[in-house]
Amino acid sequence: MRARRGQTRCQAHDWPPARLTAHSNSDKATPILAQPDPPSGTDPHAPAGLRLSRPGDGTLLATLSGDWRLGHRLPPVDELARALKALPAVRHLGFDSTAVSAWDSGLVSFLLKAWNLCQEHGIEADPGGLPEGARKLLRLATAVPAERGAHAKAQRRPFLVWLGETAVGAAESALEMLTFLGETTQAFVSLLRGRARYLRSDLWVFIQEAGAEALPIVSLISFLVGMVLAFVGAVQLEQFGAQIYVANLVGIAMAREMGALMAAIIMAGRTGAAYAAQLGTMQVNEEIDALRTLGISPVEFLVLPRVLALTLMMPLLTLYADLVGILGGAFVALTMLDVSIAEYYYQTAGSVDLKHFAVGLVKGVVFGALVAMSGCWRGILCGRSSAAVGLSTTAAVVTAIVAIVVADAVFTVIFQVLGI
Repeated sequence: MRARRGQTRCQAHDWPPARLTAHSNSDKATPILAQPDPPSGTDPHAPAGLRLSRPGDGTLLATLSGDWRLGHRLPPVDELARALKALPAVRHLGFDSTAVSAWDSGLVSFLLKAWNLCQEHGIEADPGGLPEGARKLLRLATAVPAERGAHAKAQRRPFLVWLGETAVGAAESALEMLTFLGETTQAFVSLLRGRARYLRSDLWVFIQEAGAEALPIVSLISFLVGMVLAFVGAVQLEQFGAQIYVANLVGIAMAREMGALMAAIIMAGRTGAAYAAQLGTMQVNEEIDALRTLGISPVEFLVLPRVLALTLMMPLLTLYADLVGILGGAFVALTMLDVSIAEYYYQTAGSVDLKHFAVGLVKGVVFGALVAMSGCWRGILCGRSSAAVGLSTTAAVVTAIVAIVVADAVFTVIFQVLGI
């Protein structure tokens, strides 16, 4: 009884009684960090050892000793797991590494497994007795733990859970889109009132990028589209000896539909993606947050000039695409259908009037606004990583193309009802 009352030091109980050693499964791995200088009083050639003891109630002490480097015999973490299961009253795990002569990533791997065991059993692990380098590596490895079986969990989700998450994500995306549209509308109102804050030099740069610099790719695609339309029409009309009407087909199709549609799709993949990447990179670098801190609206300063430039340039690109597409159809008519240039010109002039070009111009204006706003929206909402920039760029192109196709279908129905 006197010994218990006057006890001033912790009584240790070995677990297990003898020192444990075992082969590591990573004998041929390359160490990532080493501590070659052994502490004073230790044997640099001693094998790695693990001794478990209980210095007090609820506490388990793991005493490490010897050489904890890869390529040597390292104790398995299974012994620690068995000890934690056999001692359910343990709530704290400590370490003593004063007898460790050398260590590298083998020790860090063991400690990481021990940390996972402590989390599974609800035990607090104290790294205070570990080497400073090992503590830093352990803290780095456990800073953002990877979710185990994430893909398996996603595959095992019930249908109702998946449906609910999808619905919530769609609602959040719709709310973000409406918020962005509202901010963009406010920016245009400020522009009309002469109070929008943006750089005029940026506007001219974006006009050049969306206009003159886009002419080569628009020329190539529009010319090829005109050739394809003429060739497909010629195959069918040649059966009735009506090859001359290829000019009508190409002219009307390019003026009303294909000119604006193909120019918009080209700009979605070229300019819309560039807008998303630029704004996404600024979001990652916290430049957009800096603008908000300075009291400058990112929508006015960054989005407004981009949307304005592309909206102004798209009608001009549409007219240019119409002309080049008609020239592509004329090339096929001259080389394959034996139609003279004069016949093709008069046939086109007689079938295509100003209302067809007006329809294409209206579509071009709307398509340009949709492409620019899709790219800016996805860029503004980009995440904070480099991978998020790529995802936002891809999403910008997909969103723009879907919006273009939907808007084109709506315009087609409206113009058909109006008889235009």
